[in-house]
Amino acid sequence: MIAAEEAATELQKWGAFAFGLVLGWFLYFLNRYRKEVSLADLTTVIGAVGGGAVMALFPAKTDLFGAYGVGLAVGFFGYLLVLVGLVVKSANFGVDYLVDGRRTLPDGTVGYGPDPDRPMAAGGGGLPPGV
Repeated sequence: MIAAEEAATELQKWGAFAFGLVLGWFLYFLNRYRKEVSLADLTTVIGAVGGGAVMALFPAKTDLFGAYGVGLAVGFFGYLLVLVGLVVKSANFGVDYLVDGRRTLPDGTVGYGPDPDRPMAAGGGGLPPGV
């Protein structure tokens, strides 16, 4: 006989939401600054977002899993909205930055910065290797 599951508390729901929020934000950040994306990356993302550990923490068809999913979406798309807001506000960045990383350089020209091999890298290579 299966015991009835206890209802999730508000604190548990907010915790699941916050966990999804952080994971979604970080997921967008990693994919934004990655030089190339492969099928292995997609597999890793699916494993991280909906893998066994997440399903053990937040069982399917529960309020905790729902809060996690909402947090994941808010974090992922929230990153994009914050980035768009900052680009709109900045005089040095335009829509081209959102597409491929081009920006206004200190000399007034438009380009990729000091490291054309890693155009999206902060400061031309400021991210750790492999990202």
